[in-house]
Amino acid sequence: MTRPWTIAGAALLGLAPIAPLAAHHGWGWATGEEFELAGTVKSVRHGNPHGEMRLVTRWGEWTVEIGQPWRNQQAGLTTQRLRPGTRLLVHGHRSARKGERLMKAERIVIAGKSYNLYPDRPS
Repeated sequence: MTRPWTIAGAALLGLAPIAPLAAHHGWGWATGEEFELAGTVKSVRHGNPHGEMRLVTRWGEWTVEIGQPWRNQQAGLTTQRLRPGTRLLVHGHRSARKGERLMKAERIVIAGKSYNLYPDRPS
């Protein structure tokens, strides 16, 4: 009689490590308000599940999520354009957690040219 409960419990425990990752990805952690941030790229990591860069701004260092490799490529945001030392403006949404310096980029402007990562979203 305890066997079905044991199997169900083991299955749920097996999913537990995935829960924090699932909660972070997507847009649920960010505010619905548009947000802009200007600064200089300190470091960039291109890759899956999404890229990430550290941006030095007048308000301190921020972490900015950028798109998946295919999304960046589709927008024209190459590794040559987005590299340490690049000055840019990021449009997107900041973290809903008060004081957290994290945002998700929708559009990045480098030298006056826009790279729209999410063309289906207004930004």
